[in-house]
Formats: sequence, structure tokens, C-alpha cells
Amino acid sequence: MDTILEQQRRYHEERERLMDAVVKECLHKKTTNREIINSDHRLRILLDRYVESSEHLKELYEDKDGLRKEEVAALSGPNELAEFYNRLKQIKEFHKKHPNEISVPMSIEFEEIAKLRETTDESLAMVDFTDEEGYGKYLDLHECYNKYVNIKGIPKLDYIAYLGTFDHLYEIPKEKKTTQYKEYLYILLDYLCNYTDRVKPLLNMSTEFESVQKEFDEQWEAGKFPGWPKETGGALTSMGAHLDLSAFSSQEELMSLGLDRLKSALMALNLKCGGTLEERAQRLFITKGKSLSELDPSMFSRAKTDKVNKGRESEKTREIALLEAQVYRCAEILTEQRIATKENVQRKQARRDGEEDEDEEVSASESEDEMEEEVPYNPKNLPLGWDGKPIPYWLYKLHGLNISYNCEICGNYIYKGPKAFQRHFAEWRHAHGMRCLGIPNTAHFANVTQIEDALKLWDKLKAQKSDERWVAEQEEEYEDSQGNVVNRKTFEDLKRQGLL
Repeated sequence: MDTILEQQRRYHEERERLMDAVVKECLHKKTTNREIINSDHRLRILLDRYVESSEHLKELYEDKDGLRKEEVAALSGPNELAEFYNRLKQIKEFHKKHPNEISVPMSIEFEEIAKLRETTDESLAMVDFTDEEGYGKYLDLHECYNKYVNIKGIPKLDYIAYLGTFDHLYEIPKEKKTTQYKEYLYILLDYLCNYTDRVKPLLNMSTEFESVQKEFDEQWEAGKFPGWPKETGGALTSMGAHLDLSAFSSQEELMSLGLDRLKSALMALNLKCGGTLEERAQRLFITKGKSLSELDPSMFSRAKTDKVNKGRESEKTREIALLEAQVYRCAEILTEQRIATKENVQRKQARRDGEEDEDEEVSASESEDEMEEEVPYNPKNLPLGWDGKPIPYWLYKLHGLNISYNCEICGNYIYKGPKAFQRHFAEWRHAHGMRCLGIPNTAHFANVTQIEDALKLWDKLKAQKSDERWVAEQEEEYEDSQGNVVNRKTFEDLKRQGLL
């Protein structure tokens, strides 16, 4: 067994070699999507090992059992030479007992890591992906899609439409969000988290979900979470007025208050308020000098039970809403893969019958090479076309993708090109911003991106609607005995003066 100081030395060496391996991994040129993902997974393994070594080293330095202190004292004491020869003797005896024992240097292990980094073997995979996922390029939501279309009461849609709207959970009515819907959310979130962990291994999902939890709590308390408006209490929640019973010595005196006053006092205590005058007075007089916990449970009304059930139901809806918030964040993280998936599915559906089979038979290896080809030369940072290559610059200028549009209502989100800018007015981000402002997202507000302009226009529209409202006194017509047509106000004035 190694000594405490030897263990510390080994952990220090391991930390330095790990740091060196991390630096070399970051500087290594990665040209394909497969290499990027494999490199991220190697970095994650190295970083996890670095943290583990640091924790062990910290424990040794803390020396809670005092063994390190004793070892240092033995090596630096008056008998240090005796201690040295004693340890040398132990080493020789160990090798006599184990003559063929070979200690592999730590440098050999890290040389293997370097070879793994430099290898060009395309079959090397650090993580498993399905064929549909294309080693992290696309999403495979077919299982989630099948679960979604089988939810009772939700409109059916095709797979391409689902890829574009699977995170539009705020559009689903609250009454449709049942236990079956909750199970679907668990399946969807489980896949998105698992896929994110495989594609972006360096991303800390725990930190992301902590941020989601914090934002969700604030929005939920304010009633601003999308798809879940805050419910206000009904009119019955504040009904009933308490009655001081200390001034009454019998139920006959309570009967003098009447049915309505006794009913109000019983409702204030969540007690049953039905029955005759005598029954109400008797029920209320029993509560004199007692706490509510001492009363018979059968005396309470159903409203109290409903209140408890409503609290439990609120916890269930809050849990579903939190799952939705986590889905929103995962969908935001995987925006790039989501867009690529939709384009890939559309491209597959556009092929003629048998074309895909022919391509696989004739050029299976070529398709693999295309997936692993180097990143194309793109100095102007142009968008990529369906073939994975930058679109022509003239097409980039033709579609106005060099023009940026800012929308304050969307949280100062920037849209590239007039087409994306016009389309965003009907998308969830703009609709949610308008809902937060308390303004309906109608055609009147097309091309309005500033909050101040939207509020002014909404005030103007409300004023116009009030002016156009039908006023009976001015627009309702009456006819007198001579056939003259006048409005209602004039007719009543003439009638009041006896001039008709």
C-alpha cells in the first residue's frame, strides 16, 4: 500500500497530466460533427477525473485521521535514516514476494488517450446514436410523436408539423392536460435530456434546470407562465360574516337574528348553512367556546373539502407546468438540431419511390463520407443549404438575410431577413409578448415591434370602438303622430312637454 505522501504525489501528477490532456484536446482540430461530439465526451471524462482527483487530494491534505502528520513526523524526526532503511526493506521484501509484478507508468495511460485523439477511424464512437439521429445531427422523436397523437382530445397532425410545434404546449387547452398528457411530457423530456447529454456532454443540465425552476417560480406566482393564467378566487370565497357568540346565552336568542344572518355566520365558519331557523341556531350555538378542530367533521360543508381538493389539484397542475418549462428550455438548447431534423425529413419525403433505396445500394459509403466531410469554407458566415454547403452570396442578398430586424415585444430578439421577420408575428414568441402586454395579437398590430407603439395603437383602437358603440338615446328612431322621425331623446323631450 502506498504511503500518504506517495498518494499525494500521484494525485498531483495525475492532475497535471489531465490538465495537459485537456489543453491538447481543445487545441486539436475537429473537422466533422462526429469528431466534435467525440472530443466533447473525451473532455467530459477528463474533467470528471480531474474533479475526482482533486477531491481525493483535498481529503488527504485535510488529514482528518492524522496519518499524514504522523508520516511527516517520522520522516523528519531524529531517526529519519532508520525510517528510510525500514521503508527500503519493505520495498525489497514486496518485490521478492511478487517478482513478476510490473507497475505500468501513468504516462502510458495518457499516451493511449493521445492515440485515441489522433486516430482517424470513422467507426470510432464515444456514444450510441440511432440511425435516425445521424450521430447527433438530427432528433428522433417518432416515439414521442406516437404518444402525442394518441392523447385523447388533441388534434392529429403529421410528423413534420409536430417537429415544428412539439414545444407549443401553451396552445393546448388546460382541460386536455390530463394524466395521459403528463406521461407524454415525461417521455418527451426524458428523450430530450438524454439526447442533450449525448450531443452536448459539457453542458450542465442540472444548472440549466435550476435556472428554469427559478424563472418558473417567479412566473407561476405572477400568473404569467404561458398557458397557465393565474386563477382568481370566486365570489363565494369572501362570503359570510363572523358572529360574536359571547353576547348570546341560548340558541333562542340566536334565532332572533333571522335566517339570513345565521346563514352568513355559518358560511364564515365553513359549516353547513341549510335547514330551519331552529336548526341553524342550534348548529351555530354548538360552536360557542370551541375551536373548529373540536367540532364534528359532519358539520362542515363540502366547500372546505373542495378547497383541500383544489389545493391538491393546484399542485398537480404546477408539476405539469414545470415539466413544460423544462421542455421549453431543452427545445431552445436543441434549436439547431431541430431545424436540421425538419429539413432532413422534408428532403426524405420529397424523394421519389425507390430513390432512397437506390442511393443506399449505390453509394452507401459516399453518404457516410458526406456526413463526415470537412467543414466547408465559409468566410462570410452564410447559412447552409440542404446539401450542407453555404448558399450563394447572391441568394443570401436576394432573400435579405443580411438585414437584421429587432423586435422589442419578443424581448429584443433579432430576426434575419424579411421573411423570418414577417413569419414571427404569428409565432409563439411574439404571441406570448403580446399576451404579457394584455393586447390581442390581431392583424391591426402587424409590423409593430415597439412596446410603446403597440400600447398607443391599442388605446386608439379601444377609443374607436367606444365611439362606434351604438347609443340608444341618439340612434334609436321614433315617429310622432304626424310622421316626423326623431331620435329617442328628442321624442321623450317633446312627449314630456306635451307637444306630440
